[in-house]
Amino acid sequence: MKDGIHPEFREVIFKDSSSGVEFKTKSTAKAKETIKGKDGKDYPMISVEISSSSHPFYTGQQRLLDTEGRAEKFMKKYGKK
Repeated sequence: MKDGIHPEFREVIFKDSSSGVEFKTKSTAKAKETIKGKDGKDYPMISVEISSSSHPFYTGQQRLLDTEGRAEKFMKKYGKK
């Protein structure tokens, strides 16, 4: 492999902004912030809006987002006027 063409693969901490859960994994994603891990080392931190700890499918908590059906919404937006 050529040197200098691959992104850096390192340990980072992803933090779920809605639930506050943090988990450490490896990634090539760029991070703007750093955070101290449970082992005392500094790691790049990537903030995510939703993860498996807060997603309704994984937590079993369903949220009703809209009460109008898809067909009715389509007809309202694109139907005959």
